Amino acid sequence: MSSPSLTLGYVPGGTPAKWARIWAERHRETPLVLHAVTAAGAADAVRAGTVDVALLRLPADTTGLAVIALYEETTVAVVPTDHVLTAADEIAAADLDGEPMLLPLDDVVGWADAPGAPVDYRPETTEGAIELVATGMGALIVPQSLARLYHRKDLTYRPITDAPTCQVALVFPAGEQPELVEEFIGIVRGRKASSSRGQAEPAPKRSAREKTLAKQAARAAAGKVARKAGPAKRGRR
Repeated sequence: MSSPSLTLGYVPGGTPAKWARIWAERHRETPLVLHAVTAAGAADAVRAGTVDVALLRLPADTTGLAVIALYEETTVAVVPTDHVLTAADEIAAADLDGEPMLLPLDDVVGWADAPGAPVDYRPETTEGAIELVATGMGALIVPQSLARLYHRKDLTYRPITDAPTCQVALVFPAGEQPELVEEFIGIVRGRKASSSRGQAEPAPKRSAREKTLAKQAARAAAGKVARKAGPAKRGRR
């Protein structure tokens, strides 16, 4: 009988390392299997049971899945290192007007009115588009994590300040979850190892006024106790 495990799918540029490390610390005898999936196939992999949970980018077809939004990625433009746009640390969408732009078939940004002039040829993958940027065919708009993943010495990237961000989310089958999935969700949400979903919520913090009133009441009570405990005064002779 095989030992239990949890399989986490992640799209290119996904960064599950932090959660995998925490999982290994808390569940030494239950391995977390990392399984690379394509952007287009990530949600299907969860629905098919190939992976238990998946780290993917939205928008995506999440029919039948529960979704937890995690963070947003900065959108950048990838260009050759000698490109004029590298003169600034960041650019605006208007700076790309008229610039030849590559749009791969697996584009994950989904920017409907993206700037630039799309080139006729659409490479199949973002990785392939990166290669074409290096030849000078055009620039490429991607999430920053993909620009880092496919980094080349002859290319660089610049954040686009007014571009839409790319939402990263954790997805898993909708409904009641197995214990291991619940444990992983807790890690992703920052739940401490000693905490439990069934524990009572901590008492709410008191306001400054409530703290002041409590101190005043404590002083008054202490004064009464002191007066009661003190020696009786002698009367005059």
